Amino acid sequence: MSELREKVNHVLEAARSVIFGQDEMLESIVAALVCEGHLLIEGMPGLGKTLSVSAMSKLCDLEFNRIQFTPDLLPSDLIGTMIYNQKKEEFSTKFGPIFTQLILADEINRSPAKVQAALLEAMAEKQVTIGDTSYPLKTPFVVMATQNPIEQEGTYNLPEAQLDRFMMKVHVGYPNFEAEKSILDLNMKSIGSLTPTLSTELLAGLKSTVDEIYVDEKLKDLIIKIVHATRPGNKFFNKNMMEQY
Repeated sequence: MSELREKVNHVLEAARSVIFGQDEMLESIVAALVCEGHLLIEGMPGLGKTLSVSAMSKLCDLEFNRIQFTPDLLPSDLIGTMIYNQKKEEFSTKFGPIFTQLILADEINRSPAKVQAALLEAMAEKQVTIGDTSYPLKTPFVVMATQNPIEQEGTYNLPEAQLDRFMMKVHVGYPNFEAEKSILDLNMKSIGSLTPTLSTELLAGLKSTVDEIYVDEKLKDLIIKIVHATRPGNKFFNKNMMEQY
């Protein structure tokens, strides 16, 4: 346990050497990788969201693909498509960038709903259907999506079905004065010098360790009551709490 904790701390230390003032985001990325859950990161452009995910993929030695979501993106650009070969008179499958371990859906809310929906099967079932065939995705498979605040021009609301696939959402704010000053001394060589610290096997070990953590029944009851307090019509529903948030 202590050895694994030391490894995680080492990864966070290495990440903080190139990403300043975003500790909560870095810790959330590590948590998502350990739990193999998907993460939604919201914040203004230029706050290091993309850099953080890219750096963490290097430190964890994961296969990584980045997709820039745009209004003209098609579902096939994401998952792949069937291509007809005239010479062989048969169809072949061209796999999209989603076939990786860590995928960054950059500015996910700049694409229309049909493209966002292309992620649903992959995020929920860890497989992708192209034509009549379903293809399993690699393990681990984690989607980390960034989105700009919805009030910005050219953004689309994520549908509820999409939001439900994310394990958690983190808001990224501006770094403090000292962190921004440190950014002035950052150069690309520092980012390129990052070397793997964790491996897929160690991530799997961390996940197994998390699964073994004891959770008391009283704590489980409290968690469910909090969830029920957000649902109108439930006996635990708390109108004041909903108005507060």
